Amino acid sequence: STQSTGALPKEATDLAAKHKFEIKACNVPCKEEQMRPRRLVRIGLIQNSIVKPTTAPLKEQYQAICDKLEVIIDAAGAAGVNVLCLQEAWTMPFAFCTREKYPWIELAEDAKTGPSAEFIRRKAKQHKMVIVSSILERDSVHADIIANTSVLFGPNGNYIGKSRKNHIPRVGDFNESTYYMEGNTGHRVFETVYGRIAVNICYGRHHPLNWMMYGLNGAEIVFNPSATVGALSEPMWAIEARNAAIANNYYVGAINRVGTETFPNEFTSGNGQPAHKDFGHFYGSSYVACPDASRTPGLSRTSDGLLVSQVDLNLCRQVRDTWGLAMTARFPLYADSLTAYVQPTFKAQLIKDQGVDNDEPSPNTPAVSHRLRDAANAAGDDLQFN
Repeated sequence: STQSTGALPKEATDLAAKHKFEIKACNVPCKEEQMRPRRLVRIGLIQNSIVKPTTAPLKEQYQAICDKLEVIIDAAGAAGVNVLCLQEAWTMPFAFCTREKYPWIELAEDAKTGPSAEFIRRKAKQHKMVIVSSILERDSVHADIIANTSVLFGPNGNYIGKSRKNHIPRVGDFNESTYYMEGNTGHRVFETVYGRIAVNICYGRHHPLNWMMYGLNGAEIVFNPSATVGALSEPMWAIEARNAAIANNYYVGAINRVGTETFPNEFTSGNGQPAHKDFGHFYGSSYVACPDASRTPGLSRTSDGLLVSQVDLNLCRQVRDTWGLAMTARFPLYADSLTAYVQPTFKAQLIKDQGVDNDEPSPNTPAVSHRLRDAANAAGDDLQFN
């Protein structure tokens, strides 16, 4: 369960009232320990719609979004947010449904020196916060390739690092591989003054092993900046982030944009249905999921918003101690089975009902290529080698 933190600072609520965005705050309970001080962190999530029509000049579209976000970021600063995450590709409409490279690819930028980097550096330094900024990146060092990238900036306005989207959808209108392919940054976790932070961008939330790897690398907060529509994923939205938080003993910040974005040219979903000019409704509903299976209230389905959640990072280890999930996991078994699975010679461990008594197969774990048999036996592993 979660509890409200009470009244937000007047400066924050005044900004929300004046600029017509929702603001919510809550506190996640955590037992106080005797040997460790509390590690209180305020997590901020921002969801927003675009401002200008998609037919407006790109510079006007981008600047209008920046102007809107600057006010909401200032409200987050007034509310004492330490770590703030923006939605996926916040600098632009989510134009990847169109499969038109131009003009949209012109909004791709350098992660360190692009226009959004300058803007976010300034706001992070102003409010002494870590900001996770998800953009369309152009990598000038590597042949100007495009990537879907989250960039982290620290409270000194410093560049901390970047993490690219690991899983690229080919679902309905989400044909993003027209623009960029799977990321090559692995499962980076960034150790900041406000805890260890990772970013699992959008479609990666459908892949449990992707979530797991951020946890194995030590994440305490994993953000999931997204752009997803109601007809496709809304039944999953309230479940997936919570599953990840529970299974991996960390907090998850799930962020989704809001609104319906209409484009000048029709496109199809490749499903025989009529061509259309919009994705559908981006349903917002951003929230924080907690390692103890609780969650915060969500933001609106239809309006811009800021969610402020105060958490104690000590809860991650408390839940880990209670459930012992990492301790009881069978990582060598999983690693060996996955190694076997990716081989062309893989055979599933499938036992068919013959209608008569089957002979009991011997205990079996697929033979492995990445572990020495003698070393495994010497270590006392419970693996069976055939």
